[in-house]
Amino acid sequence: MQRLFVGIVAASLLLGATACGSSGNSDGSASDSGGITNVKVGVIPIVDVAPVYLGQKKGIYKKYGLSVSMTTAQGGSAIVPGVVSGQFQFGFSNTTSLMIAQSNDVQVKAVSNGAASTGVEGHDYGALVVKKGSSLKSAKDLEGRTVAVNTLNNILDTSVRESVRKAGGDASKVKFVELAFDQMPAALEKGQVDAAMTVEPALTTVLNQGGVEIASPYVDVAKDLTVAMYFTSQKYAKQNPQVVSKFQKATAEALAYANGHPDEVRDVVSTYTQIPSSVVSKMTLPKWPQDISRSSVETLEQLGEQDGLFKTAPDLDELLP
Repeated sequence: MQRLFVGIVAASLLLGATACGSSGNSDGSASDSGGITNVKVGVIPIVDVAPVYLGQKKGIYKKYGLSVSMTTAQGGSAIVPGVVSGQFQFGFSNTTSLMIAQSNDVQVKAVSNGAASTGVEGHDYGALVVKKGSSLKSAKDLEGRTVAVNTLNNILDTSVRESVRKAGGDASKVKFVELAFDQMPAALEKGQVDAAMTVEPALTTVLNQGGVEIASPYVDVAKDLTVAMYFTSQKYAKQNPQVVSKFQKATAEALAYANGHPDEVRDVVSTYTQIPSSVVSKMTLPKWPQDISRSSVETLEQLGEQDGLFKTAPDLDELLP
């Protein structure tokens, strides 16, 4: 994990030396003649980020003087250096990744909630699943078994370990393997892994092929778990407090709108992903509360420290808004 963030810092320096912002502002953002500030947001093409697309479509960001353009990446390992270097003004990443980044002296600053667990066991947008007919019935049964997660030593395996502990099992005996979400359904079917901690839309795909949920790890960590957040760099936050404030207010409104309009969320997801409409219609959506649940972040920090994820303990006062 430390090697990963050494690479992130190196990539940040490289991007900082080569990236150039839009014309108008030296900070990488740009202002058009109508007084609108253009900002770039690094996102992952998943359901979680639907509110920013919906907010842009509905004119919420424009109301606050912003025009938001999204650039997709495979994950936070690409988004973090992009934000730190100024290639993006804002980015989306899971909470544990941001704490790991900060513990490795990567200067990030959370500015807004991103996505949260539904808090409902058995009906969350992330779940621990097994194939149809599996003998595994609970998280406790994972001792000595192989579980797929999309990134090792991060929020998913930390959450699974908590489910195992709460079910009375020994979390140290679980074997984790790294596998992309879209590869998990096939890996389960073929018996390449015993279980998978997956999220939508892969979760619905697994359930459609007869898979069974045996735990809701996000819910086991905290009922109101803040799974991901939008963030910027410490440098950008200090140099552009007004833009950051506008982005925070607009995103809070976009999150609230998404929470109240699930049908529109499903419609907009189809505009930036290739998820089949038959899957989109069945997916369990995340919750999008306006406020970050600090208590749930503190719980994640404690679990991360227990799992040895951090070089030094994250400073939540420095990281959170």
